[in-house]
Formats: sequence, structure tokens, C-alpha cells
Amino acid sequence: MPVEKANHKLDRRNFLRTTGLAASAAGVAAFSPFAPLTEQANAGARAIPQGERDGAAATPPGSPTRATRARVGDVSLSRQFARWAARLRYEDLPPAVIDRAKGFTLQALSSALLGSQLRAGKEAVALVLEEEAGARSGATLLVNGAKANKSGAAFANSEMVYAGGKLDSFRMLTHPGTTIIPSALVAAEAQGASGKEFITALAAGYEVMERMAADFIPTVMARGFHASPVFGIFGGAIAAAKILRYSEDQITNAIGLCADLAGSNLESGALREGAAARNAMLAVLLAKQGHAGGEAALEGPAGFYHAYAGNNRGDLTYSFTGARHADLPTITASLGKEWILLETLYRVYSIAGYNIAHIEVTAKICEEHNIRYADVDRVEAVVNWLETQYPSPAFPTRREDIGEATPGSTRYYSAYGVVKRGFPLLPGGADPPEVLELMKRVTIIPSHDMALFAPRITIFTKDGKSYTKQATGREFIWDFDEQARRIRGVVPGLPITAARFEEIITACRDLDRQERVDKLIQLTLAKA
Repeated sequence: MPVEKANHKLDRRNFLRTTGLAASAAGVAAFSPFAPLTEQANAGARAIPQGERDGAAATPPGSPTRATRARVGDVSLSRQFARWAARLRYEDLPPAVIDRAKGFTLQALSSALLGSQLRAGKEAVALVLEEEAGARSGATLLVNGAKANKSGAAFANSEMVYAGGKLDSFRMLTHPGTTIIPSALVAAEAQGASGKEFITALAAGYEVMERMAADFIPTVMARGFHASPVFGIFGGAIAAAKILRYSEDQITNAIGLCADLAGSNLESGALREGAAARNAMLAVLLAKQGHAGGEAALEGPAGFYHAYAGNNRGDLTYSFTGARHADLPTITASLGKEWILLETLYRVYSIAGYNIAHIEVTAKICEEHNIRYADVDRVEAVVNWLETQYPSPAFPTRREDIGEATPGSTRYYSAYGVVKRGFPLLPGGADPPEVLELMKRVTIIPSHDMALFAPRITIFTKDGKSYTKQATGREFIWDFDEQARRIRGVVPGLPITAARFEEIITACRDLDRQERVDKLIQLTLAKA
């Protein structure tokens, strides 16, 4: 299919403006149901406009590497992150950030409950129980209740979260909570941390990981690495180190050690966030013993960005916006004043994140105009071009815009939204024949000018009319109460009672009032 062109270049600032993410907290209030929450936030609680972090013209490929300190300044990126994280207090967090941390926790626990019953979750638990159980100062496995060493517990819990499919999503290809929350829970249990300490640590972990990843995700993917665990290890380590009350030097060392331990290969694809959570704990525990990490491990000439992005100059192979350069020093700009974690979406459907808006938007069009399956002639969706070539244009294993429509494709989910005006939160049941028929009449048009998760969908009806709706990219960003309402749909598939799940929801809602956050772990235990 042809790629849609525009008369103007979609720069990074316009990209976020398209989705509403460049607004201040007051501006975000225009979006419901998030509005009541953000009205309470101070003006600093806003997602970071990418354009404000753009550098000057890109250094031509092949140019000599510039001196690291000239690029980043007198303080390394690792130390800037560590200093901020070590000093961060609960009182520094805007209400919107606190609310999202509670929602992320509920999402991850819900997913772990589901994943504990699936093959991948069971395999991880069995491995840890066989090889790593009974540690004297270990941590608890969610749902199961057995004790294992800290790295093993983080691994098993992360694998359960990932297997359950109810993930959060940042810029399409990363799932921060799958690594960060299991790591934070292990540390919280060991430390006897309060809910406020846990929330503060999550905010630090999410913010560091997402700032590190934001501009580099497609470039890292194009080099054969999965960006989610590659960056997720840093978020997990930051969160755990914060809960364990590490000093600036210890956190700096943990970050450097994460650069040694990061990884995940797309060709294999078999070991992802679970390994990142395990290695995050290894980095944190090594740092506790005084093991040093490189000061310039992130931006140095042979550092993390050189290894995973191909250079330490900020040159990009691909980007979501068409930008070919990101300025490394600005990764830490306005740290603690502007919050990129507010961009994180709730992926409540267990499907590829770029498909979730197709369900929501097509369903909304049909509801607003009383359109039924029998009325529809065809459907057209214009999407960000990277969403049509998963996992990377460098080696796409899935093309959403060409070939035959199949179950699990973007065309399938667009058709599902029309036919059922929604999608089940739990798997099971045969595909409706109407969906399998209509998906053949859905066209996907890739565009370089569309924001992520923000398709423009048009439904053409048999009477010659058409109905168009432009997604905002914020359809799956909401406050805790909306998250609780949505996630209750998983209750029939949980290994615990509905009443116990309501206790988990209440505990997450009141997380800032919990004396010990490990209460959450106990609430997941199926036999408790």
C-alpha cells in the first residue's frame, strides 16, 4: 500500500502535540477521564515534548566520536540519574505521578495472577523452585508464596507478569512495569518498605528507564536487540536501589553494572524482561558489595549507547517521528520537573500494543453513529508506519499493511471493534465469523505523519456515507479509578476470589497509606 505523504514534516514537537502529550498538566486536564487527576497536579507534571529535547543538526555518520564530557558536561548521565534518584522524596511527586504508580502496580499484579496459570509463568516458577528456593534472605514468589533468592524471585515474578499479557506500554515496544515492579517488590519485601517508599521508587525507575529509551527504541530494535529488556534493566535497578536506600555512588555503580548485564536478542526472542529483572537485582546486589560500575558507562566512547544504538553521538537509524538525531545531554533535562512516565499506556488487551486503539476507535465510531456490521462496506486505517513493520523495518516479521488479513493482525482487531464494539480481556471462544469476513475489507495505510497508537479510522457504509475518527494516542491513559474499572474484567480468569481481588484494588488505591507494601504480595497468594 502507498505510504501517505504530507505537505509538512512531522517534527518531534508536532508528533507529541498530535497526541496531546506536549501539554502541561493543566492542558492535559482537557482529556477525560484523566482530567480530574491532573487538575490536582502542579504545572511541572507533564509529559516531555520531544522537540524540547532535540539537539542541533545530526553529526554525519562516520564522524569521529566527540569527547564524552564535551557532550554530556562535567557529570555523567549515570551520576545525574543516581543523584536525582537518591534525593527524590515522595513529597516531590505530583498527584498524577502518584496515581499512575498505583495504576501500574495494579496492572502488573493482575497480569501476574493471570500469568501464574500459563505455561511460561509455571515454567519460571518451577525453575526457581528447583534451583533457587529456600534462600535465607530471599523474596516471595507472587501467587505461589514460596521463597527464593532475590534474583530468582524477580525473574519468576516478571515472567508471570509478562505471561499474563496485561502490560503497560511506553512508545509501542517497551513494557516498563514488567521489569520495574517485580524488582521493586523484591526490594520492598527485603527492606520492609512503606507504600510511599514504593511509589517513589517506581516513579524513579519508570522515569529513568523511559528517558533513556524514548528516542532510541526503534534504533535499538533495528540492531537486533529488544528495547524493552535492554532499557528495562535500568528501571528495575533504579527502583530496587531507591527502596534499599542506596547512596548516589551505589546507584551510579548499579547503573554501570546494568550496562554490562543488559541484553535480549530479537532473533531468539525467548528471554526478555524476566532476565532483565534478574540482572537488575544482580547489579543492585553487586553495587551493595562495593562492586564498581563505569562512571561513563552510558555515554562513553565504548558505552551503552555506542553498543546498543551504534554510536554515542545520538545518531538514529529509525525514529517514531522521522528525527535522525537525539541529543544525549538532554536526556536528563528538567528531571523531576517534567515526567515522561505520564506517557505510559495501559495495555489492558493481551495483544500487540499498536492494535489496542483500533478496537477502541472503531467501537466508538459505531457507537456514536449506530453503525452495525451489516451496514459496513469497508474500513480504512491510517497509522504510524512503524506500526506496520514489527518488530523493526530492518527485519519485519509481521507486515500489517500487505498480504492476507489473519486473526491477530491489525485488520482483525479493527474488524473486531466494529462487530463487537470491544474486545474480551480474557482469551477463549471462537472468532465471530463476521470478524473473519470483515477483516478482509479493512485497509491499513502506513504514514510517516501519524503519532503512535493514534490511527485515523474511517468506516465506509453501504449507503455511501463515511465516518472518520482520529485517535489521540491517549485512549489508554487514564486515572486509577478507570484502571480499576477496566481491569475488573479479568476476575473470572484469576486464581483468587473476586473479593480478594477487590482487596488488591483497595490496597493499590491506598498504597500511599500502606505501612508495608509487601501486603500486596500476600494478597496474591492463591492459598492464603
